[in-house]
Amino acid sequence: MTNTERSIEFYKIKEIWQENALTESAKQRIAKAEPYLSERELMAALRETTESRQLLEKCGNPPLVSLTGVEELLLIASKGECLTAEQLEMIKDALVAVRRMMDYLERGKGYDISLAYYMENLNPLEGLKQDIHEAIWGGEVSDRASALLQEIRREIQRTEDRMREKAEQIMRGNKDCMSDSFSTFRNGHICIPVKKDCKFKISGTVMDKSATGNTLFIEPAAAAKYFEELQQLHMDEENEVRRILYTLTVAVDEASEVLVQNIRTIEKLDFAFSKGKLSMDYEGVLPVITQERMVRLVEARHPLLDRNICVPLQFHMGGTHRGIVITGPNTGGKTVAIKTVALCCMMGQCGLHVPCKEAEICMCSNFLCDIGDGQNLSENLSTFSAHITNVLEILRQVNQESLVIMDELGSGTDPQEGMGIAVAILEELKKSGALFLVTTHYPEVKNYAEQTAGLLNARMTFDAENLQPLYQMVIGEAGESCALYIAKRLGMPGGMLRRAMLAAYGKEQEELLTDVRETMQKSSTARIRKHTPLKAKKEISFKRGDSVMIYPDKKIGIVSQEANAKGVLQVQLQGKKIWINYKRVKLQVAATELYPEDYDFSIIFDTAENRKLRHDMGRKHVEGAEILIAKEDI
Repeated sequence: MTNTERSIEFYKIKEIWQENALTESAKQRIAKAEPYLSERELMAALRETTESRQLLEKCGNPPLVSLTGVEELLLIASKGECLTAEQLEMIKDALVAVRRMMDYLERGKGYDISLAYYMENLNPLEGLKQDIHEAIWGGEVSDRASALLQEIRREIQRTEDRMREKAEQIMRGNKDCMSDSFSTFRNGHICIPVKKDCKFKISGTVMDKSATGNTLFIEPAAAAKYFEELQQLHMDEENEVRRILYTLTVAVDEASEVLVQNIRTIEKLDFAFSKGKLSMDYEGVLPVITQERMVRLVEARHPLLDRNICVPLQFHMGGTHRGIVITGPNTGGKTVAIKTVALCCMMGQCGLHVPCKEAEICMCSNFLCDIGDGQNLSENLSTFSAHITNVLEILRQVNQESLVIMDELGSGTDPQEGMGIAVAILEELKKSGALFLVTTHYPEVKNYAEQTAGLLNARMTFDAENLQPLYQMVIGEAGESCALYIAKRLGMPGGMLRRAMLAAYGKEQEELLTDVRETMQKSSTARIRKHTPLKAKKEISFKRGDSVMIYPDKKIGIVSQEANAKGVLQVQLQGKKIWINYKRVKLQVAATELYPEDYDFSIIFDTAENRKLRHDMGRKHVEGAEILIAKEDI
């Protein structure tokens, strides 16, 4: 696959084309298809495409079949080996297909279509087909293959009947000795089921026994002579069958040259009809091949796009104007446009119809293309390096018979230097005399094309009001990127637009400054919320004596000691005191509502002994007195 085929997606057209072919030969030929360089060959290929489509439209789909495997059978026959009945039947089926194809082409001749005369190259070999048909049926040599074979098989049947009758006669005469009422075959010998105890009452040879050993399968001596006759008859049958197969194989070998010609003709017709089917798929037309260096396409469509939404392309180039520089907004269809032009030209030069209403194209010695991101990490090439490498290779190959398409000329580097490189490339392409089609965003390149003989500007239209591309090309006019229009419609304020205009064009454009907001309107946005460390003294307001609820147990208690620096306070519950973080405590009733202002809380929190001792120590010295503090109070 060439770089151009990959870039303009011609390989995808080939894949669709191959789906319309049946034979492996036609599929391989499609895969290798490339533009014709001989005008005579191209005209013949286009005529073949046109006539195959006419046949399809007049007579419907042809009765093509794949003859895969027939040539291998001919090779077997040529070596003197014998073809089997199944293989001979394949030869017969191939000849039946040839006859059907001839009947189809015969109808086409009535419309005076030249392609239909391919039937003259087909030969159904009626005699060979009839011989195989009479001799082979259902993958077997039939009784009617020869009178001798028919007589041998009749004699085999008669002998088997006599042998069976003899066995049944013996069984009827010795019913008491039989373990069953049916005879059977063991290795071709007819046997009767005899009870083990009656073994010596029946004259014959034991051929087998049952799984239990109670039944013996004996070939009666009176029936044994028929077995020997059958063996001889089967040998005669096998010899006659082999003789018939060899005779037919020789006939096939003698007709091998005709059979090969049939295969080649079917493959050629398959290739031709695949082109006609492809043309019908995308409603193609026969392109006019002109010797002038020009391309004219009327309502051209990219064949891989949905025709219901694809905007047709009107395009012409050539004569005194060999190069076109296309400008316009991103997503405006520039790349699709140049691919469509190149694809139509390549399809036409490969002998295919083109997806247009009308088409006039010239033959090209080569199609050169630079489209897409050519970044190659394995070779350490940047996008720009790969782009320039490809462009230089194109310039080495280009000549006056070339068609060149380049997308985003000079992109991927400093704008000023990229513009200079783009102009230099256009100069070289102009000198070569080739037809070329390039896209760019550089305004200097548009100016260069406008001022240079032999070049034309073109633009892709854009609806600035609705900010939508129209996908239509206007040749002779330079396009704008529409970036400032888009920015204005999306709300860029006047101050920023003025600065952008001055930077881009060195002046302001009044039409862009009407109805614009002068300053940027700020919208409310989320703000950062800073974290302030929690201070226990300010946050914690529990006082001694407060009635509180403890979570998650939901128990009621009284604050006995206020919170310390870590936010831990002591709560008196029934029968015990606990230390607990203030976050698990909820105020129920404040102490100020429960007790007087000078209330002695030792009544609640101290033991009776401690309260009496404190009272005594308050009046006098008490020798050896010690107030005991509960462990949970510490």
